[in-house]
Amino acid sequence: MICTTLPRNKRVLVRVDLNVPVHDDRVMDDTRMRLIVPTIKALRQAKNQCFLIAHLGRPKGWDPHLSLRLLVPILEHLLEESVTFAPDIKNIPDTALLKGCVLLENVRFYPEEEANEVSFSQHLARLGDFYVNDAFSASHRAHASIVGVPAYLPHAAGPLFQQELKALQRIVECPIPPVIAIVGGGKISTKFGLLHNLLKKTSVLAVGGGLAHTLLAAQDYIIGQSLCEMSMLDQARTFLKQVQHHSCTLLLPIDVVVRTKDGTERVCEVKEIPSDAVCLDVGPATCQYISEAITQANTVLWNGPLGRFEEPPFHKATEKIMHTIAEETQRRGMVSVIGGGDSVAALNAAKMDFAQFSYVSTSGGAFLEFLEGKELPGIQALR
Repeated sequence: MICTTLPRNKRVLVRVDLNVPVHDDRVMDDTRMRLIVPTIKALRQAKNQCFLIAHLGRPKGWDPHLSLRLLVPILEHLLEESVTFAPDIKNIPDTALLKGCVLLENVRFYPEEEANEVSFSQHLARLGDFYVNDAFSASHRAHASIVGVPAYLPHAAGPLFQQELKALQRIVECPIPPVIAIVGGGKISTKFGLLHNLLKKTSVLAVGGGLAHTLLAAQDYIIGQSLCEMSMLDQARTFLKQVQHHSCTLLLPIDVVVRTKDGTERVCEVKEIPSDAVCLDVGPATCQYISEAITQANTVLWNGPLGRFEEPPFHKATEKIMHTIAEETQRRGMVSVIGGGDSVAALNAAKMDFAQFSYVSTSGGAFLEFLEGKELPGIQALR
């Protein structure tokens, strides 16, 4: 799976992650686009022609607002060369006539992609001599461009893929204890698998955001009008019972920042949340004891913001935690892995330098599924 030499003078199919946030046909965050640049430039310097395969969003058929054509000007600027756009994957002109870097249309416009249809995989494979998967973030999907194409071409994992895999293996397989995991975000239903697995692998598990609200409600705390998955309360109670059978310490909020119906914002202990209030961030006391746990750890995993970071002043706890992680990483070489779309958005909002951490993953579902202990189809395909 690991390729130590670049292909040269080949037509290389490169599965990349261009799933960027778009609003009104404008790219709102080009982080994922910037990350693929070194891979493409290295391939181009080795005299390869590159066919970029990617998806954008979850289209239901053809959608001009999710066309990868929107990304061509940005890619040309980042790559410092012209990019040819192929608007129909099934009707690409003679590849010998195409030069340089070619961006294929959104591969999810074709139902054959998600169905992993053999003929579609073969059609894609005929475009190239070699296949590189540099989109770890999409590799939890058994789609044609992820698992179908490498069955027909010599293949390898790209540099970004390798970096991500190495970082996550370091967390899952051989972390340096003590290990703290900080998990936030909105829905606990999407992260139960992660939480269960982390109980076995961490010394401290700190939970914030909507996930914490559901766990607090499962303990009969009044959480007012806060985000909470009431349908998950039984599973939350089961999880809380399982915590007792592990050596992991579960840290839930002891105070929160709330907004009441009249618009008042204040800090209160979790046992005093008003019935008309919405919890929008963890409080300073909670933030402090999570920070103290970080200073005692040798490995930190963070996934998901602790509050509504997009809306000041409810970004404070998330920013405090990320600054603490960065400081400890730089000061004493603590291993820090941060992942998930919202986590990356929070880093960008705070203008944090990714180099301050051991590794920052832009993956979402693949990041979570790997940490849950699942085997990713994209990894299997490259073996």
